Amino acid sequence: MLNGQMKLNEQTKRLISAGGVVYRFHNGAREIVVCGRNDPKIWGLPKGTPDEGETRQQTAIREVQEETGLQVAIKVFIDSIDYRFVDRMNLRRCCKTVLFYLMAPTGGDMSLHDHEFDVVEWMTVDKAYRTLTYPNEVRIVRKGVSLVSEDARGD
Repeated sequence: MLNGQMKLNEQTKRLISAGGVVYRFHNGAREIVVCGRNDPKIWGLPKGTPDEGETRQQTAIREVQEETGLQVAIKVFIDSIDYRFVDRMNLRRCCKTVLFYLMAPTGGDMSLHDHEFDVVEWMTVDKAYRTLTYPNEVRIVRKGVSLVSEDARGD
C-alpha cells in the first residue's frame, strides 16, 4: 500500500460466465426466476463460471440448475453484459463478460437450490424489473422476455 491506497497489478484479468433468464407463464403473466442473497442484500439472475472443458451453454445450464434447483432447456441466446471490478484478494483489475440464455423449466424443484443464494423465487416480470439489483440484468430480462411470444405458452 502506498499512502493508504492499494497497489494494483497492472494486468487486467479477463473472465467469462454464463447464466440464464428462466421464464414461464403463470396465471396469465410472464414470470422469471430471481435469486436473492440476504447479506449483502442482492437480487440477481443465476449465473456462474465454467468448469474445465464445458461449453458456454453447458455452463449456463449447470449453473442455473445448481443455483435454482430447476432443470432447464436453452431456447435462445439473449445477449451478454460486461463489467469491471477489482479482485481485492489478488489486487487485480478484472473485466467480466456474462453470457445469458433464455431458458424454460423442464423439471426440478426450487427447494433444491444450492447454498449460493438464500432465496430463489418466481417473480412477475414487472416485479423483477423493480427487484433486480443491477440495471444491466434488468436490460437482459427486458430483452429476453421480448423474445418470448404469447404463442410460447405451450413450452
